[in-house]
Amino acid sequence: MSTQTLRQQLFRVKPVPRDGGETGSTLKRSIGLFQLTLIGVGGTIGTGIFFILSEAVPIAGPAVIWSFIIAGLVAGLSVLCYAELASSVPVSGSSYSYAYSTLGELPAMGVAACLLLEYGVSTAAVAVGWSQYVNQLINNLFGVELPHALLYAPEEGGIINLPAIILIGLCMLLLIRGTTHSVVANTIMVLIKIAVLLFFVAVGITGWNADHFADFAPFGFAGVMTGAGIIFFSFVGLDAVATAGDEAKNPRRNLPIALIAALVVVTGVYVAVALTALGAQATGEFDGQAAGLSAILENIVGASWPGTVVAAGAVISIFSVTLVVLYGQTRILFAMSRDGMAPKVFQKVNPRTMTPVANTIIVSIVVAILAGVLPINFLAEMTSIGTLAAFLVVSIAVIVLRRREPDLERKFRVPFYPVVPILSIIGCLWIIKDLRPITIIVFAGWTALVLVWYSFTGRKNSVLGKRIDTGLIVLVGPGRYREVAGAGGVEIDDADAAAVGRGGPGDGSAGSGPAGGSADSGGGAR
Repeated sequence: MSTQTLRQQLFRVKPVPRDGGETGSTLKRSIGLFQLTLIGVGGTIGTGIFFILSEAVPIAGPAVIWSFIIAGLVAGLSVLCYAELASSVPVSGSSYSYAYSTLGELPAMGVAACLLLEYGVSTAAVAVGWSQYVNQLINNLFGVELPHALLYAPEEGGIINLPAIILIGLCMLLLIRGTTHSVVANTIMVLIKIAVLLFFVAVGITGWNADHFADFAPFGFAGVMTGAGIIFFSFVGLDAVATAGDEAKNPRRNLPIALIAALVVVTGVYVAVALTALGAQATGEFDGQAAGLSAILENIVGASWPGTVVAAGAVISIFSVTLVVLYGQTRILFAMSRDGMAPKVFQKVNPRTMTPVANTIIVSIVVAILAGVLPINFLAEMTSIGTLAAFLVVSIAVIVLRRREPDLERKFRVPFYPVVPILSIIGCLWIIKDLRPITIIVFAGWTALVLVWYSFTGRKNSVLGKRIDTGLIVLVGPGRYREVAGAGGVEIDDADAAAVGRGGPGDGSAGSGPAGGSADSGGGAR
C-alpha cells in the first residue's frame, strides 16, 4: 500500500532523464535528423492543403495569405516550446511525457486523453478522406467508380468505408516490419507529395492574374483571423516529431532542429500553394469547389491530366499522414504503458523488429473500426481540441520546467522567454474559444473517462509511485524528484513495493535512498 498522500500521488513528477533518453527503453534509435524532419512534414501536409482553400478563401478573400502566415506563427510559437522540451526531455510520449515531468501525474493523464483523441480520431478521419481521393483517381484513370456501399459509412448511405480500412491495414503492416522500413517509406512519400505540390505551383503560375488580388481583404481583419482559425488545423501533425524521442539519434540535438525545420518547410509550401491558387483563379470560384487544386490546373491547361497528377499526389500524401499519425499513437501508448498508465501489452517489443507489434495491431484495429463506420465530419470535429489542449500544456510546461529545473541541460532554449510561451498560450485559447460547444462537451466527457481510468487503475499501477515507495526515487524539493544512483532500469512490481514498506516522501523534505546517502547529498541522486 502506498504511503504517499493523495495529493502527492496525483501530482508526483517524473524525474527528467539526465542521460539523453528514457531509462530502460527497448526501442531502437534508428531515426536521423532528415528522417525526423520528414516525419513532421509527413504528418502535417496532407488532406488540409488539398481542400482548405475552398473553406478559407470565401471567408478571408485574397488576404487568406495572411491567414496562413498568422496560423503558421501561432503553430510556430507552440513548436518553439516543443523544441525546448524535446531537447530537455527527449523521450517518447510527446506532450504526455512533458506534462509528466513538469506538472504531475494527474495533469499528464489529462494530456494523454487529448493525445489519444487527437491521434486516434485524426487517423480515422484522414483515412476516410483518402478513400475519396482513391475513388477520384480510379475514375480519372479507368473511367469507373467504386461502389457507394463500400465508400461511405452507414450514416452516409453506405455499408462500410473499405478503402479506409485497407489504408490502415497497409500502414499497420509497415509499422510492424520495423521503424526503419516505415521511416524510409514515409521519406519517399513525403518527397513525392512535395514534388506534386511544387508541380501545382509550376503549372498554376502560368495562369497568374494580378487582378485577382485587387480586393485584397474584402472582409477586413476579422475575416483574416477567422481564416487563420480554420487554417490552423492544417498545421496539426508537427508534434508527431516529439513522439519519436526514444527512437531518434542524438535526440537532444535532432528533435528541436527537426521540429523547427518541419515548420519552415510546411509554412513555405502552404504559402506558395495559396499564392499560386489565388493568382490563377478568381476568389469567387473557390466557394464550394471540390478537388480545388485539380480543378484549377484543369482550367489552366484545358485537360484532365494535371488533375490526375494532383489526385495521385493526394493519395500518396494522405497515406504518409496516416502512417505518421498511427505511429505517433502507438508511441504515446508505449510511453503510457511503460509508466503503468496503460496495460502492459502496449509496451511489449518484438525482439526481431524492435517495435511494439501487439500495440500496433490493437491500435490499428480500433482506428479501422472508427474509419469504417463513422462519417468524416464527426471524426474531424474532435481532432482540433485535443491538439490545441496539448499545445497549451506544452507552453505551460516550458515555464514550469524553467522555474523548477533552471540548471537542466537544454540544447535549445525558447527565444524571448517568457513572451513566446505566453503568446502561445494566448493563441491556443483564442482558437479554442471559437470551437463549437458540442465539441468541448464531448472532449470534456472523454477526458473525464480517462481520468476515471487513472483513478481506479493508473494511480495504483504507477511505476513512478512504486519507485518512490521503494526508495528508488526520492523527493529532493518541492515538485523535484531524483533517481537514486544505481537505481536506473530497476523494475518494481506490487510484491516488491509491499515488501519494502518504507515511509513515503514528506511534504518537501528529502528521503533517504537504499543506495546510502540522501538524494540531495553529493552523489546520492542523479
